[in-house]
Amino acid sequence: MDEKLLTVAVPGLDDHNREVLELLPDADRYRFIPLLTIEELQFGDEIPVLELLEKAKAQLDEAGPVHGVIGFWDFPVSTMVPLLCEHLGTPGPTLDAVLRCEHKYWSRLEQRAVIDEYPAFALVDPDADTAPPENVRYPMWVKPVKSFSSDLAIRVEDDEGFRAALAEISEGIGRVGEPFEELLAKVDLPAEIRDGDGRVCVAEEAVAGRQVTLEGWARDGELHVLGAVDTINRDDVPSQDRFVYPSSVPEQVVERMTDVTAKIVRRVGLNDTTLNVEFFWDPDSDRLTVLEVNPRHSQSHAELFTDVDGAANHRAMVRLALGQDPEMPYREGRYAASAKYFLRRLEDGVARRVPTAEEVEEVQRSVPGTTVDVIVAEGDRLSELPDQDSYSFKIANIYVSGNDERDLADRYRRCAELLPFAFDA
Repeated sequence: MDEKLLTVAVPGLDDHNREVLELLPDADRYRFIPLLTIEELQFGDEIPVLELLEKAKAQLDEAGPVHGVIGFWDFPVSTMVPLLCEHLGTPGPTLDAVLRCEHKYWSRLEQRAVIDEYPAFALVDPDADTAPPENVRYPMWVKPVKSFSSDLAIRVEDDEGFRAALAEISEGIGRVGEPFEELLAKVDLPAEIRDGDGRVCVAEEAVAGRQVTLEGWARDGELHVLGAVDTINRDDVPSQDRFVYPSSVPEQVVERMTDVTAKIVRRVGLNDTTLNVEFFWDPDSDRLTVLEVNPRHSQSHAELFTDVDGAANHRAMVRLALGQDPEMPYREGRYAASAKYFLRRLEDGVARRVPTAEEVEEVQRSVPGTTVDVIVAEGDRLSELPDQDSYSFKIANIYVSGNDERDLADRYRRCAELLPFAFDA
């Protein structure tokens, strides 16, 4: 091994993210090593976060000189990274700052202190409450204070739906909520947070408009913007259909998003990390609302930034973890626009037939500017797969790049038509 290489450890490093990392413009300067597996971290019936943390620290100690730690996944990876950076003495966000973003109720309290762009919200106990909070009107979303991939995030329209949502959430909330409590115990909590635990929820008034995510990074206390990405949801169910970069919202809206994000970043003390903040913008009322604050960038946007700007947002994360300036390119990619589409199935079922590697390669050759990532295997029951929302089932991610959104849609349709899937009930 070249002794000049900088070693970066990656909890839950999977094949897809390794490929993205190894295609970075300066990838020959780095060596990426895995810590634990994504199966250990997220796919079990339980998430023994403290045991996983100690195992990861032991792997770091055995790996020799490690110069930085990065992570692309939500809980528990996002909350382990600060502690692993602290263990090594390398740059990274503090656990306190990360928890202020990831605890959905705490995050709203922090937002309320510095901005006005947030919905009505309140704390809810799924094991005790039977009526919605007085200050939150229907329709509303009820969500655990910590979950991932929109798991157990349920939209409700009336009292009956509210009670049904709480019953469903109560049954499954402990898997993430209980280990999340173990990490909350490591920081000083305000009284409003100490009164609850990882098994409580936040109810938030639903807002309308276009969904846009601002990607960037924080260093030396300052926000730096990478770009804005549109999230387009389906018309039939509240599931994501695609991400599109660059966003088509007016530049002045992006500037307002930037101002709001900078205030949040300073308030929570987020530093030495990539980040993204999800917004709704209603073009009719011009209302801007924060949906969620994430103390890491979106790995789903990596190919989009590569194809449009010339480097994945992964590069910013890697360089920040090594104490370097991200030095991100802008509009130096091969395409003017790029998107990640989610190929979905609305009904549960067992995968009887999925595209082979050879068939995927043929589709990618037939439709230029595309990459297909099949995420189900033969024999999988969709309802048992991880990383699914409450309304549909992802069966493939299709990345497409081209001249404009019409070009992207055409290439996606061609890919979807060519991919041979079959399911049994």
